[in-house]
Amino acid sequence: MNATKVGCVGKYELGRTIRKGTFAKVKFARNIQTGEFVAIKILDKEKVLKHKMVEQIKQGILAMKLIEHPNVVRIYEVMGSKTKIYIVFEYVTHCELLEDTIVNRGRMREGEARRYFQQLINVIDYCHSRDVYHLDLKPEILLLDSRGNLKVSEFWLLGALSQRIKIDGELHTTNGTPNYVAPEVLEDRGYDGGTADVWSCGVILFVLLAGYLPFEDSNLTRLYKKISNAEFTFPLWTSFPAKMLLKRILDPNPITRITIPEILEDEWFKEGYRRQEFDKKYDLTTLDDVNAVFQDSKEHLVTEKKDEPVSLDAFDLISSSKGFNLENLLDSEQGFKREERFTSTCPPREIIHRIEEAATTLGFRVQKKNYKLRLEKIEAGRKGNLNVAAEILQIAPSFHVIEVRKEEGDALEFHKFYKDLSKTLKDIVWKFDDL
Repeated sequence: MNATKVGCVGKYELGRTIRKGTFAKVKFARNIQTGEFVAIKILDKEKVLKHKMVEQIKQGILAMKLIEHPNVVRIYEVMGSKTKIYIVFEYVTHCELLEDTIVNRGRMREGEARRYFQQLINVIDYCHSRDVYHLDLKPEILLLDSRGNLKVSEFWLLGALSQRIKIDGELHTTNGTPNYVAPEVLEDRGYDGGTADVWSCGVILFVLLAGYLPFEDSNLTRLYKKISNAEFTFPLWTSFPAKMLLKRILDPNPITRITIPEILEDEWFKEGYRRQEFDKKYDLTTLDDVNAVFQDSKEHLVTEKKDEPVSLDAFDLISSSKGFNLENLLDSEQGFKREERFTSTCPPREIIHRIEEAATTLGFRVQKKNYKLRLEKIEAGRKGNLNVAAEILQIAPSFHVIEVRKEEGDALEFHKFYKDLSKTLKDIVWKFDDL
């Protein structure tokens, strides 16, 4: 692969963007020296400093360095350039449980849901033993590796070392996604990170079993009230033992809420449970590489090379979830995925122009930068404004993959948008039956 086409950071070749958020984006990458695939989270250094996130990032990275658990995404190293921070992670072949599994398949069978819940509790128990709390547990950050085992991610920013942020023995930071956050956290009163994580685990278990959230409302005030009063209804198919466990987990009183040791002794939980055995010894960790990121001396800076459009090679195709079947790229009946792709033999500028034209017609604001677009729905949907990113990826000089992915908003709304977009662009899409 031509590094000047794709981009290089130090010893890593950068590939396609896996995920993008407000403060960071994650790219698929390859270690040039070893050939190992990794994921690199890229943060804008100026934004980090502006929003005073340095200490939070340091705490999160140190937390991840303390956690050497097979069900937690590993962190390898931290690098910095003059403008960016690069956090190198283990690459996990994954799907997101909520949007790729629950949205597509609906609820899980009880045995399958229990297996994931057992792995999640095992991870959280391990982390709490090291005074590390996640504080933003939700299905979107629970990944699946190639063997179908759970991998918990996103400790890097949202996790926290308890001794760093406790006041009078209680936590006072408000992290998390409202639907999954414990009532004591939403009420902004001091809380225990351990019991707060247990609540979030309970909401996740409910979603896995039911296929929908226990607490949901378009009005935040009403949503907070439902959470504070634990107002939810079990679906008819929930077994009695599972209901009993969930009632003890989703207890709005953190003092009487079930603890992890008690969960481990619950009869429903214990069915088929095998505690994860692994080497628990870990080395003393430091923040030397993290501190170096914020130093401008040449010895600590990595070099960057990039050009547009991004050129895909074999290892980029490997990073595509569940294979890269080009014949199904425009199949609108696959389910509500968070990203879709189609192919075209048209010039990149023409593709960009056509997407911009179609998105504007569909009621989106459009921002362009090189061979990337950001689309924002003018009218808010049931989960806020739908934000979509589109990127042109070059496989060959006259053959491109166009990746369209949801960044914010409702999955169903994104699916409808993509369906409408694909109809509008059908004349520039490369059709296999035309060959």
